[in-house]
Amino acid sequence: MPFTMTSDGVRLYYETMGTGEPLLLVMGQAGDHHGWDFVRGDFANQYQVIVYDHRGTGQSDKPEQPLYSTRGFAQDAIAILDHLGIARAHAYGISMGGRICQWLGIDHGDRLGALVLGCTTPGNAHGVRRPPEVDADMRNPSPDPAAMARGLSRLLSPEWVAAHPTYMAAMAEAALHPIPEYARKLHYQASEGHDAWALLPTIKAPTLVIHGSNDQVNMTANAPLLAERIPGAELSIVEGGRHMFFLEFREEAGRVVKEFLARHPLPS
Repeated sequence: MPFTMTSDGVRLYYETMGTGEPLLLVMGQAGDHHGWDFVRGDFANQYQVIVYDHRGTGQSDKPEQPLYSTRGFAQDAIAILDHLGIARAHAYGISMGGRICQWLGIDHGDRLGALVLGCTTPGNAHGVRRPPEVDADMRNPSPDPAAMARGLSRLLSPEWVAAHPTYMAAMAEAALHPIPEYARKLHYQASEGHDAWALLPTIKAPTLVIHGSNDQVNMTANAPLLAERIPGAELSIVEGGRHMFFLEFREEAGRVVKEFLARHPLPS
C-alpha cells in the first residue's frame, strides 16, 4: 500500500491516478481520500491526481498528540509531494482542505502552481461564522435521524440526494466506519482554530476562490473576503450550491476549476 512518513513519524496513506501536471486534492474536516471519489476522475484525464488521508482519518495513522492544526496538515501534504518527488503541484482544497491550502500558499509557495480554495474561510477571527445551530451540530454530531437529515440538507439539496442513490449508499457505508471520536474532535479544533488572515496577502500563487451560493457550513460571504485579501485572486460563486457544491454541481465547478488551472500551467 502507498504510504509516506512525516517528519514526526506519522504514516499517511495516498493514491495517485492519471497523468500530466500534478494536482493535489485536499479533503475537508475529518474526511479522507474517498471524499474525492466521485470527482477525481474528472481531473485525471489531464492531471496526475493525488489524494490522501489526513492524519486521524482513513488508513493514515491517528495520533492523539501533538494537537492538530491546519498549518501542520499543510506540512503533511508537503511530505506526500516530497515522497513522490514532486517539486511543484497545483492544489485544490475543500472546506478545511481550503484552509490547509491557504497555508500551502503562505508557507510553501515555491512548491505550488495554482491554488483553488473551495467553500472555505480565513478563520473565525476575521471571517463570517456559521450559525450557532449549525456549529452545534458539527461540534457534537448526533446519530439521531433528524439531526443527520438536517446535516445532510446543508451539504446537498434533497433533489440531488434523491437522484443519486449510489452516492448515498457510499455515504451510508462510510458512516459505518467513523474515525475515532478523539480524532474527530482534533479535526474540529484544528479547523476552528485556523487563522491565516494576517498572512493571506503574502500568497503569490494564482488563486481561485470558489463557493456555493447557499452554503451554511462555511458561509458564502467568506468567499469575497478571501478573494479580496489574496492578491489577484479570482472569485467564482456556484449558484444554488450548498457546502458540497463541487459534487452537486460537478460539471460546472469542474469546468471552472479546470479552466483556471489551464490558464496557470506549472513553470517549465
